[in-house]
Amino acid sequence: MELVIKELRACWAFIERNFNLIKRYWKWELVFFVYTIANSVTMGFIGKGIESFGGQKVNIDYLILYMLLGSILWGYLSIIFAIVAETVAWERWEETIEYTFMAPVSRVTHLLSVCIFSILYGILRSGLILFVVSWFFDLDLSNANIASAGIVLVTASLSFIGLGIVAAVLPLISPEKGVHVVHIFQSLLLMFSGVYYEIDVLPTWMQKIGRFSPATYALKGMRQAILKGQEVKELLPQLSALAWMGLILLPLGILIFSKVEAYAKRKGLLKRNG
Repeated sequence: MELVIKELRACWAFIERNFNLIKRYWKWELVFFVYTIANSVTMGFIGKGIESFGGQKVNIDYLILYMLLGSILWGYLSIIFAIVAETVAWERWEETIEYTFMAPVSRVTHLLSVCIFSILYGILRSGLILFVVSWFFDLDLSNANIASAGIVLVTASLSFIGLGIVAAVLPLISPEKGVHVVHIFQSLLLMFSGVYYEIDVLPTWMQKIGRFSPATYALKGMRQAILKGQEVKELLPQLSALAWMGLILLPLGILIFSKVEAYAKRKGLLKRNG
């Protein structure tokens, strides 16, 4: 019991520290927040612009919500992925990496604490974005199944956390270029996952790759829940895929991170900045 209490306290300490970092760099957070809002609103206006080409009102409203859902959900998933994947980079930036990695706290507790923080922060941020975006568009959510959407969101979060932990080894083994590769990987996920379009429009080989992305199933499930009001039982194909990906990627990510951490310590890569 004492060990559990100790790990829970350590977990809360990591979460509190990350929120303090957000407060410290709130100006940069504001910049990225405004950028995300601008991107989401732009996607909505792209859908609305179709009306000038003779599109039907019903279809235009559907398209606007379709684009906004893609933009906001991608913003939520990408912030989870980025926070988890850039854990090592943040430690180097704050010059606390040696203290953190030598602290008497299990690596599982450390990584899961960052994951919990990323989910909390992602929900708060996405909620604010949705609130602001609703000022620009008259969103019709009368058909939305909020419960189904929430289950999709939670399940998708687990798979993206696992993916983020796997990606977190890149800054660990390459202090110079690791973070840049994480951003490239994130851009590839955006392209293959159908954030602003159905993956059916992609070439066949890209569709096959897209089926390995958790974002593909998260976006499809969320749109079916919000746009069509589908129940959980109707979303089982997407939820099953997300659950399996989470069950595989989360423990795999922790295992890979532990192995690469041991390698980085042997090679003296933790503190190196260039």
